Amino acid sequence: MQFNSLIFLLFFLVVFILCRLAFPWKATKVILLVSSYLFYAAWNPVLVLILFACTIVSWLDSELIDRPRNQAQKRLILTIGIILNLGLLAYFKYADFFLSNLINLLRLLNVSVTFAKPSIVLPIGISFYIFRSLSYNIDVYRGKIKACPSFLDYALYVSFFPQLLAGPIVRAGDFLPQLAEPKKANSDQLGWGFSLLAIGIFQKQILCDLFLAPVADKVFNAVQKPLMIDAWVGAVAFTGQIFFDFSAYSTCAIGVAMCFGFSTMDNFKFPYAAIGFQDFWRRWHISLSIWLRDYLYIPLGGNRGGELRTYFNLLMTMLLGGLWHGAGWRFVAWGGLHGIFLAGERIAKKYWGDVKFFQKLPARIFFWLLTYVGVCIAWVFFRAESFGKAFRIISSMVSGGLVFSNIGLRDIAFVVPVSVLLLAAHWLLRDSSLEEAAKKIPWWLQAVILASIVIGSILGMTRGDMREFIYFQF
Repeated sequence: MQFNSLIFLLFFLVVFILCRLAFPWKATKVILLVSSYLFYAAWNPVLVLILFACTIVSWLDSELIDRPRNQAQKRLILTIGIILNLGLLAYFKYADFFLSNLINLLRLLNVSVTFAKPSIVLPIGISFYIFRSLSYNIDVYRGKIKACPSFLDYALYVSFFPQLLAGPIVRAGDFLPQLAEPKKANSDQLGWGFSLLAIGIFQKQILCDLFLAPVADKVFNAVQKPLMIDAWVGAVAFTGQIFFDFSAYSTCAIGVAMCFGFSTMDNFKFPYAAIGFQDFWRRWHISLSIWLRDYLYIPLGGNRGGELRTYFNLLMTMLLGGLWHGAGWRFVAWGGLHGIFLAGERIAKKYWGDVKFFQKLPARIFFWLLTYVGVCIAWVFFRAESFGKAFRIISSMVSGGLVFSNIGLRDIAFVVPVSVLLLAAHWLLRDSSLEEAAKKIPWWLQAVILASIVIGSILGMTRGDMREFIYFQF
């Protein structure tokens, strides 16, 4: 079930009504847990066993860590839990990738080998629920939270269906305390929660799938090398597509959770208004950025070991963050490129960060647009099906050539206005939030905008062109 499907809306309505009935709080949590597993089973019932196994492993691991014992024993138990969880992730997500690269390496060494290619189905959302489990185990080990005594509460934390398939990567310390007392959304929460669900569906169905995705597909799936304008329009189209796609899922997830009375951190804060790449990663996929900082960058040493060590930690974090996104060298290249951007920015700030001119509006606008261009170029590696296609598109973006386009004026008419409005909206709201902006609009205009969004979303869902959320593959 996808958020932008009629069957999900029916599922959500049934679960919502059941949870609004006067059941005891424990019974309501059971309803949410069973509903979450049914939601996951709708993709592949067998893969529910992987979700359950991960939940059991991480819960038992933290129960053992939290008992009185010395630090070495706790570290050993944590290590076992991490190995088991990452082992699941490595097998299902990376086994084929590692095997293919091993065969290629052996061939370079003139060693001829043949392996039976494993037939592995990637459990949808596995990266997200394993990262939630790992953060829980590590936080218990660090003493930031106590092990959850209720398996019901912990299982609901791992599998809560709004956040199950593509985040946000909610921390146990933020979610589990919300299960202590009965939750029932008030009228304000319900109003904003349903509004966010409608906004998310509109982002996905109209802005992403109708306006931008077909143009990006036309450029990135083309056999021939694109012209200059084709390449830029395709890159800009995907830059908008992936934001609207992933932001749509997060917006829906936050809205659905809010309808049940749960609060969730924002996962995006107008990232295309970023001035610099450090600012970008404070705004893009915020829950993952914080996860990588707290559980990878800081444990590697962060910025505590001198300049060279800091750059190494930064690059390693981004390389592994890229690999987390997908089992392919293109994703590693995407992460590595962002690592280089971040390191370069850090060097520039060290030598020129105090120059007053750079704090003025013209310079800020220049660096904003420069950041956007850098992000667009990096997204090419993320979207292209191979390095060859990625380099062909990037070479077209920088090599000049013919300046007219063969993708069609209709395609440009879709991409350019949507992208300009996206950039303008992000810049104007960069220091605000969607909710704060909505409160400044008169109620009658809010009603008109929301009605238009709902109508557009319904029409979009009836088109029959249902695309999966991009981040489901991660």
